[in-house]
Amino acid sequence: MNRSHNAIKAVVQRTGLSAHVIRIWEKRYGAVEPERTATNRRLYSEAHIERLTLLRQLTQAGQSIGVVAKLPTEALRNLASQGLDVAANHGGTTRSKGKPEPAQDSPQALLESCLDAVKALDASALEGALRRAELVLGGQGMLLRVAAPLAQSIGDFWRAGEITAAHEHFCSAILKTWLAQAARPFAAASAGPVIVVTTPAGQLHEMGALLVAALAANLGWSVLYLGANLPAAEIAGAAKQNHAQVVALSLVYPEDDTQLEGELTRLRKWLPLEVHIMIGGRASSAYSGICRKIGALQTESLIHTGEQLDALRRLQKTL
Repeated sequence: MNRSHNAIKAVVQRTGLSAHVIRIWEKRYGAVEPERTATNRRLYSEAHIERLTLLRQLTQAGQSIGVVAKLPTEALRNLASQGLDVAANHGGTTRSKGKPEPAQDSPQALLESCLDAVKALDASALEGALRRAELVLGGQGMLLRVAAPLAQSIGDFWRAGEITAAHEHFCSAILKTWLAQAARPFAAASAGPVIVVTTPAGQLHEMGALLVAALAANLGWSVLYLGANLPAAEIAGAAKQNHAQVVALSLVYPEDDTQLEGELTRLRKWLPLEVHIMIGGRASSAYSGICRKIGALQTESLIHTGEQLDALRRLQKTL
């Protein structure tokens, strides 16, 4: 093969990045755009390899891939050679020019360790990576910078056929246990407003809901987590019984469920008017029409979900 057109295996060897991370950076951040063969195999140029190598250096030094992936290659070269701070030079918050974050403890490296453990179905390795991430980043940082991207990535790989449902269930089971333990010290069951977290009937993937439950607990909500695939009548009944202020739903897959509009319509009908419905997740944008129809709050990310929960808590205090 021509050296200017490298297969992903060669790119992995030359950049030090795993194939998992390369695909994530391509799909989510547009870091590079490889050519495709007639059989849909990726081909990377020397320019792509240089760019990925620079991005790896910068993220290992603690920079955010979401920021540096948007920069032109010349800017990446300058940052890598001069040790400049990305945030300070691009309108963000100035970061200390102290010792670079160790490669193994950067959020991206911790995420990669989690992904490798999931692919290997190695429970000890996954739990160890999660513990290390919590020590390095703290509970909230770990949730937003490792656990949430992990759930997103596992969904991407499952949809692309690169992992099986067994891998997704394996990751979900371990994350469920970890998130429950991580949220417990923050839970304010007696004082916080109540939020019911679940996925509606037909939505079988629960990792997004688990993340929302942990986030809400960290933010002082009393969380009633109901798992996945619950009919509208049961969601409404649980919310009424527990005097919930919010029902949070995660929509991940599928994006074309013809039954879901009816489920959401019934849920809104059976819930008291003062109970807010919050809807997020990868598939939520496909149901924007019904979300608007029932007056649901749509969230774009886990960070946005946290902002909405904070706003709703403030609203409750004024009532």
